[in-house]
Amino acid sequence: MNAIAKAIVPASVDPADPALLLVLRLSGEAIGLPVSIVHEVIDPIAVTRVPHAPPFAPGLINVRGAVVPLVDIRTRLRMQATRASGSARVVVLDIQLDGQTQRLAMIADAVEEVIDFDTSLLEPLPERGAPWPRHFVSGVLRRGGDLVLILQHDTLFRPEGGTATQH
Repeated sequence: MNAIAKAIVPASVDPADPALLLVLRLSGEAIGLPVSIVHEVIDPIAVTRVPHAPPFAPGLINVRGAVVPLVDIRTRLRMQATRASGSARVVVLDIQLDGQTQRLAMIADAVEEVIDFDTSLLEPLPERGAPWPRHFVSGVLRRGGDLVLILQHDTLFRPEGGTATQH
């Protein structure tokens, strides 16, 4: 069981269940990631900037002795940058890319909760009017008066931006 599951998911719940989402905030938007890809959530740590790195992956961090790329998915989701606050967290992920598990980290403005959702309630992005690239978002989930963007992590976190699978 991964660290986030140990921290906030009841022991009777399977963290590999695709209906479990970690809800976080980025630039005011609610974002959902499957708990199954979340390794841990940590407080922000020092970033080593990499010269000439793309805006998507501007630096590296040291997570328990491992060098991990830090990504900023705001660039891919066409979101405005925001100032870090006291609620900012680093979400460390284990992503399957090209058949191999890759560890990477992303900054979240806040981490809110883990929710269990009915996958049949997932709605597609509207054809027009959604500011986010469609190949990075699986759909949206209504949660109270809020919409939670469910990210398409297999394209969003690809170094080339999922260009091989764009439609």
